[in-house]
Amino acid sequence: MDFDVGARLKEIRVAAGLSQRELAARAGVTHGLISMIEHNKNSPSVASLRKILGGVSMTMADFFQEEAKERHKVFFNPDELIDLTSKLGSINKKKNKRMTLRQVGDAREHGLQILHERYEPGADTGPTMLEHNSHEGGIVLSGELEITVGDQVQVLKAGDSYLFDSRIPHRFRNIGTCICEVVSACTPPYL
Repeated sequence: MDFDVGARLKEIRVAAGLSQRELAARAGVTHGLISMIEHNKNSPSVASLRKILGGVSMTMADFFQEEAKERHKVFFNPDELIDLTSKLGSINKKKNKRMTLRQVGDAREHGLQILHERYEPGADTGPTMLEHNSHEGGIVLSGELEITVGDQVQVLKAGDSYLFDSRIPHRFRNIGTCICEVVSACTPPYL
């Protein structure tokens, strides 16, 4: 069963006692964007959803977490990673440009977010540059990934890595012709 991003956003907004306009004002987005997402007429980018959830002080991991977390878990199988973004693609018609971010365990409990990232050719974190109060780094396992950090742009290939202050506006794009996989970490967690 596909994850209903619109229904989940509405559930969270209503539970917070906010109208669509109030949430939009808090998040710094348009009322129309909130409405279109809630009616599943718009698939938000990672940056847009992160911004909207900031209006209710919620992480993306909490947004997609449907079951109670198993505390103090140490080891994780691939199917136990928390799916943060592929659920956004379930209402995206351009599935060939899908990006998935899967988180290891409870990032908030440990103050460290570890992600397995997968970018299909053409996948992009969105035209809005990401910014958050963290530090992040990662290693490209396969494929190519263009990373923009401030005014610096670099195409990384398998074995290349990055580390930067996440308060600097940044963006990730797969400009290659094959899938790119990355393992990254961020502290404190931001998704």
